[in-house]
Amino acid sequence: MTVTITEATTDAEILATRDVMRQLRPSVAEADYVTTVRRMMDAGYRQVALVEDGDVRAVAGFRIFEMLYTGGPILYVDDLSTDGRVRSRGHGRALLDWLKAEARRSGCTQLHLDSGVQRESAHRFYFREGLGVNCFHFRVML
Repeated sequence: MTVTITEATTDAEILATRDVMRQLRPSVAEADYVTTVRRMMDAGYRQVALVEDGDVRAVAGFRIFEMLYTGGPILYVDDLSTDGRVRSRGHGRALLDWLKAEARRSGCTQLHLDSGVQRESAHRFYFREGLGVNCFHFRVML
């Protein structure tokens, strides 16, 4: 079994992440996926995939930026999705470890992410991995 974690930069690599990402983000239209990701990449979004024996098993989208209250740059995880057919095999942990290492390599002192209130199994995973709740995220539909 060969496992690699690589950044998706070509259209083919981005397209290969679509099915796993759509398990988390089903509202993203299949036909628009690559175009949407490319547009986000123009604004600093990056995507990384865990590939096992040629198949994408987990994918994360993230960006590095700074906010006044963070005291320096942070790595913010927009999306973290593991293929539901192969969950609990360490893929999510490996990808999160990669993201933490990338944050350090990039001079970040913090990793942030939001998780929907309904995603209780994801919350258990994040707590096990040492993440804690430090704020509420609010929104209003316009």
